[in-house]
Amino acid sequence: MFRNAVVRSAQLTSRRFQSTASAPVLAQAEQTFAQLPKEQQTEVVKKLSEVMKADWNTVSVEDKRAMYYASYGAHNRRRPHVKPGDNMKVFIGVVGTIALSFTISTLVRNSVPKQRTLNKEWQEASNEFAREKNINPISGVSSEGYKGKGFVQHD
Repeated sequence: MFRNAVVRSAQLTSRRFQSTASAPVLAQAEQTFAQLPKEQQTEVVKKLSEVMKADWNTVSVEDKRAMYYASYGAHNRRRPHVKPGDNMKVFIGVVGTIALSFTISTLVRNSVPKQRTLNKEWQEASNEFAREKNINPISGVSSEGYKGKGFVQHD
């Protein structure tokens, strides 16, 4: 039993050494691949795809990582578009735009004179007109026993 365990551990370590026996095509792919020119990146990808055609047990871990990074890493088109600090710029831009629109709206609203139909006398006259013409006789100003304000909005 002890002999079987020793033989098994020797086989596992020999496999491990076999898988790392070849020199990696691109060491530290995360740091170096994105800095390579396009032509060299294409060459590295071609070399890595040739290496990947071999038995996966013999391919080094560095080569597997390099191929994964070349395929799915954050470089070229896969580089994140958002840089640090961009979220704050967007937030400040949105708040600034809302503040500017509120300011413009307030200035326009205050610069236009008040409509003549919004004063209290006009609204009371509208109530009298509604009573004379019998407008909404069921539940409105012209109904019997009506106690509401009618068209008057201001006190």
